[in-house]
Amino acid sequence: MAIAPDIIKQLREETGAGVMTCKKILEETKGDLAKAKEVLKKKGVEIAAKKASRTASQGRIVSYIHHNHKVGVLAEVNCETDFVAKNEEFITFCKDLAMHIVATNPLCVSRQEVSKNDIPEKEAAEDFYKRSCLLEQAFIKDDKVSIGDYLNSLIAKTGENIVIRRFVRYSVGEAV
Repeated sequence: MAIAPDIIKQLREETGAGVMTCKKILEETKGDLAKAKEVLKKKGVEIAAKKASRTASQGRIVSYIHHNHKVGVLAEVNCETDFVAKNEEFITFCKDLAMHIVATNPLCVSRQEVSKNDIPEKEAAEDFYKRSCLLEQAFIKDDKVSIGDYLNSLIAKTGENIVIRRFVRYSVGEAV
């Protein structure tokens, strides 16, 4: 099946995947753009899982101070090479992440950092994780995507392991 170049271009712009990858996946999905996006998302998760064991010792410290100057964040995001740390998409991800942390006030990066005692008795564990764990929260700029999904798509695009190492959120008048 021949795929129209404008559909390939649209998928590439929306996902950041390579032209040949977009063409191949669109052929597999018989030109269905929604299915192609799902396949690319799954491949991104698979790529991220393969790269998870690789050392990420480069990266950036990013800061964000809210316009009211009452809330701010410092976050460390690591990648494998300095080349990716200087990449515009990586920088944008870091900025988006810091703004997201200020807006949502997560307790931790991932569910592995939560003990069973931290989960309130009246709240379902999954609901607590989605509310409190950064990687599971819906992204403030696109609530159809979690921070974890956003991270996995960046890993797929850059071809490197990327890790949100830690963050600290400050709020005026809040005890540390």
